[in-house]
Amino acid sequence: MLAWLLSPVLLGSMLVAQAWAFDEGIDYTRLVQPQPTETGEQVEVLEVFWYGCPHCWHLEPALDAWLESLPEGAAFRRMPATGGRWDAHARAFYAAQAMGKLDVFHKALFRAIHEEKRELMTEDDLAGLAGEAGLDEAEFRADYASFLVETQLRKAKEMATRYGIDSVPTIIIDGKYRTGPSQAGGQARMFEVLDTLLEQELQSGS
Repeated sequence: MLAWLLSPVLLGSMLVAQAWAFDEGIDYTRLVQPQPTETGEQVEVLEVFWYGCPHCWHLEPALDAWLESLPEGAAFRRMPATGGRWDAHARAFYAAQAMGKLDVFHKALFRAIHEEKRELMTEDDLAGLAGEAGLDEAEFRADYASFLVETQLRKAKEMATRYGIDSVPTIIIDGKYRTGPSQAGGQARMFEVLDTLLEQELQSGS
């Protein structure tokens, strides 16, 4: 009976408060300056990761399952973390992407590192794995050392700074919000945060 006595505005405010169960600055961070996206009019969901990161590896199955129900109007992409020894994996990522073989190589590199416990940190190591995964090794090496990949690597470094990346995995929603399993309090809660932020951006027409 109480609901019938509340004004529509007050009732709406209560429902919004109940639905928004996450705290800015705790469960997610709003970027000081919104960053450009690469998915056109679609709301961008960006994962920043490193192949050598066990947390990124453990997130893969849950992330793949979540992406199966990604709503219309949203698009997902990945950006490799960079810096020091991480650059080799980032170059390999962009080389495979240039070849149109990223999905195959992405899975192969993660499995080789975390299931097979292989050290893959040099161009020779990564080119060898590319060959094992069915990619043309010579083409992979050419792309690995190409100006295109070098440019993408520099851009990834710049964007990581703009996003304020200090750990991986990290998810950026539409260039505006940053969260991850560590910040949100686990994988399950992170996906709830992502669902909420994604719905907000889709409804706002971003």
